[in-house]
Parts: sequence; structure tokens; C-alpha cells
Amino acid sequence: MARYHNISGFRRILAQLSWCTAVFSAFASGASAMPVVDSVRIGDYPEKTRFVIEFDKPIKFNVFTLGSPYRVVVELPEVAWHIKPDAVPRGKRITGYRFGLFRPDQSRVVIDLKSPIRVTNSYTLPPNAKRGHRLVLDITEISPARFAALQKRRPVMRSPTPKVAPVVRAPRPPIKKPKTRRKALRPLIVLDPGHGGVDPGARGRKGTLEKELVLNQAREVRRQLLATGRYRVVMTRSRDVFVRLRERIAIAHRAGGDLFISLHADSIGNRDIRGGSVYTLSERASDKEAEALARRENKSDIIAGVDLNDQSKTVAKILIDLRQRLTKNDSVAFAKTLLSQLSTKTRMLRRKHRFAGFAVLKGPEIPSVLIEMGYLSNLQDERLLRRSSHRRKIAGAIVRAIDSYFSRQQALRQP
Repeated sequence: MARYHNISGFRRILAQLSWCTAVFSAFASGASAMPVVDSVRIGDYPEKTRFVIEFDKPIKFNVFTLGSPYRVVVELPEVAWHIKPDAVPRGKRITGYRFGLFRPDQSRVVIDLKSPIRVTNSYTLPPNAKRGHRLVLDITEISPARFAALQKRRPVMRSPTPKVAPVVRAPRPPIKKPKTRRKALRPLIVLDPGHGGVDPGARGRKGTLEKELVLNQAREVRRQLLATGRYRVVMTRSRDVFVRLRERIAIAHRAGGDLFISLHADSIGNRDIRGGSVYTLSERASDKEAEALARRENKSDIIAGVDLNDQSKTVAKILIDLRQRLTKNDSVAFAKTLLSQLSTKTRMLRRKHRFAGFAVLKGPEIPSVLIEMGYLSNLQDERLLRRSSHRRKIAGAIVRAIDSYFSRQQALRQP
């Protein structure tokens, strides 16, 4: 009888191992189902430029063009990028390109152009002895008038592969403010890691990407905030995905945020300049550098290949709502507290509090700041910002500033 039980137990173990193997195989199969981009090539000819993307399996795609500035946008399923971000070939008609996740389940390639063009051909090729599956785009120059005429009806060039019925997803319900009285709620902090996905942001001298660095910093700030038990936290993005500027504002607005903190790391031509700074909203920039930075940051949607002619009336109302003026005093108060804390943990610029017209700071009723943690163009700053120990110091300073800000707010509300 004992032997029977041993054999039975052994069989159960084998069955469990078989089940685990099957689950692992299914998981591995699903993970490997994502197409991989192996290479990108550009070929210049007298009459056209050819842009080729190589994949390890067949894909479907959409292509369209945008103006102001001139761009070609290639929409793809979510893919894995096995090419280096700095391996950006240029051509006679192409000045560069960017790639990354535009939204969940969709990647994008955005091609920057020197002049107006037309995509005359777009097709896929099967693999051969030397190459894998390829997506080929042929680009030819046209006049600005011809480009404008084509944009009015802007044809979308679709993949010649058979169409598949789209997956219908239930609309995401808006985040509603709880009906509980606001005084009983823990303050809600909205953390906004800048850039993401197809928009990499600044690039460090050692290859550090701003979008990755600020996401790691936001995760550390969230961890420390939640550990206090005093705050709720919402992040505008929690992975490497692009989020439109106006959607970042809308996320904070829908969630009923009490404080909005946008995290960034800048780059500048002078590699000797280093140090952090804090920005608050003003339509009049505090200096030329602040104005230039705001222009760069406000181009995030352009970088990701967004058609800026498609404006939401609801969000436009948010952007121009006069109530945002009432939040500026609170934003400045928090910025000053934040600067006093950051100055004890990291190097700051001499002029560390600046003002500029950042689109991402224009949410109504929510005090907002933008933190530039340092310059990726400076080697010392870049090295520091990559260290987990430094991230913990920065996060700790932010948490203490938040504590001080809400203590002050509470004191002001008391009779």
C-alpha cells in the first residue's frame, strides 16, 4: 500500500510539472508572438527615397503624412525594437526618425522630412535568403501646394494583407471623484513622467534616454509616497508609452488631483552646465532658456506624429479655463518648498525657480510644477541621475516638500 501511495504521489508531481511546462510554453509562445524590428535602411535615388523596415514576421501597417513640420507616420502593431535608438540613418529627403510605443497595442515610426513629400508606394515583401519580412515605403518630393491639396483628403495607405475585424474594447469609464467629503480623503498626487514611447525626450552623452530615466524616478516617488500612508497616487503613464500633453492634463483632471508633478531631465548645448530647477506656469517666460525649453517640451505631440488640427473642444476649454490662474499662487508656494528640499539633496541651478508656458502645467484647479532634475548633456548629472541611490534622495526631497505643502494648506484652512 505504501508503494502505491508513493507512485500516486509521483504521478501527481509529474502531472503538476507537465501543467507548469504547458503554462510556461504558452506564456513563452505569447511573448514571442510580438513582431521584432531587426533593422531600418534608407536608400536615396534621383527620383525617390526608399525607407525599409525589416521584421522577423509579417505585419500590418498604416501610413499617412502630416505637415507643420513635414512628417511620415507609420502605424504598426506593438513591436519589439531590436535596433539602437542612436542608429538613425539620414537621407537626401529624410533628416531622421523616431520609434516607440504610441499607445497600448500600437507602435509608431515617425519620419522627419526636409520638404513636402508624397508616399507613392507602400507594400510588404516576404523573406528571402538574405532578408526577413520587409515594409517598403517610396517617398518622392512634391510642391507645398500639391502637399496641401493631398492633405485635405489625406488618403491612408493600408497594408495589402487581408483585413481582420478590429477588437472591440469596452470604453474606459472616467475616473470619478468619490462622493466622500474631500476633507476625509487623502490628498491625490499626480506624477507625470515626461515623454515616453515614440517620444524619447532628451538623450544623454552616454545614451541615457530621458523617457526611461523619469519613469524610474516617478516609480520611486510613488513608492515613497504610498509608504507614508498619507497619499493616493496616480501616474500619467506607468510604462514606456506615449501620452499626449492634453491627455496628461485630462488624467489629472478626471482623477481629481490635488497636486501635479511633471518630471523631466533636460539637455543643453553647453555641456558644462549642470543642476536642477523647478518651473511653474507663466505665459511670460522668466528667461530665454526657459522659453526655449517650453517650446521643446510643448512639441512632444509633434514628435510623436500627432495631427494637431484635431483639437478637442473639451480639452481646449480646460487649457484656457481662467480658473487655472487661481492655482498659480499654490503652484509657486509648492515650488518654493520643493526647491528648499531639493537644494539639500542635489545640485541646483543658480536661478533655480523659473517660469514658462508649459502646456502640461495648464490644468485647471490643480497646483502644478515641472521638475528638471538635471542636464543629461552633462556627464556628472547624467551619472547621478542614473543611480538608484540618487533617485531615492530626489524622491525623499519631493515627499518632504509634499508633506510641508499640505501641512501649510491645512493650517490655512483652519479658522
